[in-house]
Amino acid sequence: MADDPRDLKEDGAASGEPETRVQELERELAEQKDRMLRAMAEADNIRRRAQRDAEDRVRYANESLLRELIPVLDNLDRALASARAAKGAESVVAGVELIQRELLRVLERAGVSRYSAVGQPFDPTRHEAIARVVSVDAAPDTVVSETAPGYLLHGRILRPAMVAVAAAPDEDAA
Repeated sequence: MADDPRDLKEDGAASGEPETRVQELERELAEQKDRMLRAMAEADNIRRRAQRDAEDRVRYANESLLRELIPVLDNLDRALASARAAKGAESVVAGVELIQRELLRVLERAGVSRYSAVGQPFDPTRHEAIARVVSVDAAPDTVVSETAPGYLLHGRILRPAMVAVAAAPDEDAA
């Protein structure tokens, strides 16, 4: 009888099918293990990314408020410049300087730092060019003056410095 299951089993054993089946199962096991390791790595990456995003949200949560305070600092700078130009306003200058220093200390504790761009090469990521000035003294594309300082929040640009950039004398002739 050819339909007897014992005969089929013996024929399969003789041709090496169990070893092929074992190799196939081992390959499938290796593939599953690889998929599992990749899924675990991806889950770990997602967890780390979510944690980093949450930390950034906390770190930069006050960004809009701090952006609104920067014009206050600009106005204090203008008030100081005007008071210094006026005669007999030394007490006003001292008072405004005190207020400005205290506000800057509060902002520094919140992670804000002020930076100046004068003398540095123009960097469009950190500076906003509002004028070009022909200069024989400064190298082209160098910041020659600053209308307003720049501010960083934990190293991220809060407001770029407003600057005038040097241009070579022959650039304007063209």
